Formats: sequence, C-alpha cells, structure tokens
Amino acid sequence: MAAMTWSILARDPATGALGVSVASRFFAVGAICPFLEGGVAAMSTQALVNPMHLVHAAPRLRAGDAPEAIIADLLAGDPGLDQRQVHIIDAQGRIAQHTGPNCVTWAGQVRGVDVSVCGNMLAGPAVVQATRDAFLAASGTLAERLMTAMEAGEAAGGDKRGKQSAALRVCTKDPYPDLDIRSDDHPDPLAELRRLHRVSQERFAVFRRFLAGRDSVFGTIDRDIINAAVERDGRPL
Repeated sequence: MAAMTWSILARDPATGALGVSVASRFFAVGAICPFLEGGVAAMSTQALVNPMHLVHAAPRLRAGDAPEAIIADLLAGDPGLDQRQVHIIDAQGRIAQHTGPNCVTWAGQVRGVDVSVCGNMLAGPAVVQATRDAFLAASGTLAERLMTAMEAGEAAGGDKRGKQSAALRVCTKDPYPDLDIRSDDHPDPLAELRRLHRVSQERFAVFRRFLAGRDSVFGTIDRDIINAAVERDGRPL
C-alpha cells in the first residue's frame, strides 16, 4: 500500500523557520514521510514511500548540497523511482521535486516562492494548487499558515480515499522542532491538528522558548522565570 497523499514544505524568510505538514488516508503518516531540521531543510518522501531517502538525504542536506542533486542521486539507484514522490526545500529556499510516472493518480506537484506542494492519490490537481495558493495568501505564524493551506487542500478534495492521519512540524534555529504534532488515526485529522496547536499555545509554546538549543547550551533553569512567562504569554483554552 502506498503511504502518502499530499504534503507542503515551506520556509519563512523573515524568521528562518522551516515547516512541513502532511495528510493521508493512511495510519500515522507523520511517522514515516517527513524530515525536518532547523537551519537545514524540510523534506517528504511519499507515494510508494521510501523512508531511507530521508536517512540518506539528511547528512547531505546538513552539508549544504543542492536539493536537486540529492534527489537525483537518491533515485538513481532506486528501482522503485517511477513510483516514488519526494520533495525538499532547504534553508536557502532551494526546492527540488520528483513525481514518478507510475504514482497513483492524480499525482503531481506545484511550487511557489518558499513553498513546495506534492501529492498523489488525490481528487485532482486542484488539491495541490489550493494548498499552495492558500499558504501564499495566509497570514499568521508559519504553523498557522501551514494548517490553513492543508485545510484548503482538503476542501478541494484531498485524498480521494478519505481521511485518517495528519502531521505538522515547525523548526526555527534548533535541530529539534518548535512544534511537532500528529493525529495518527482520527475521523478529521486536520481539525485535530488545529486542536493540538491550540493546546500547545497554553503552555508548551512558551516553555519551548526556554529549552536548550543553539543559542543556549543548557537553556533557562530558573523555574520562576519560565512560570512567569507562561503566566504572561500562555493562551488559555
């Protein structure tokens, strides 16, 4: 069974943040399709999914290799390349995309400045077009724009098989995410991502700012400072 429907990769040039969101009529799509690392790249492997593409691409993305060259090399030795779909956006905004000719229809891709959308097993090309266009027109944080984009793709028909799982990750400076949420088995997974995002704003999003990262080896260890910030900046449900 092919494992993926459609995904969006995006970059916020103002903050340097990178993000990925995916949705599918497949269990736990967020467990096997996306890769994201702050300051490096966002990537998704889908259709007849090959998670080892993520493993092999990661060190080259960290080294700054061009996404087009990485995808070409990944697929050169892959006997399933005609059934693979993969795309990358790196920290410089460079985009590479591949949709194999034997991916289940409808399958294809679109792009814009700082955004890449690929999908297969879709209701039609309007799904990826609506996803891209909604992202480019949306305002708010990168996470909010990604959710808006995926909801527009769903409204345009989404996965022709139905709905089951979705995932959203956003990274800024650090190798690990600012936000990493998944809905693995849900009748309305994109709505569940919205709910989880709201819950994250209550405490987690503020707490995350004080964790160790590239700017601070140990993070903030004064609980009073953290709790005061949560009290001030948290958004109660």
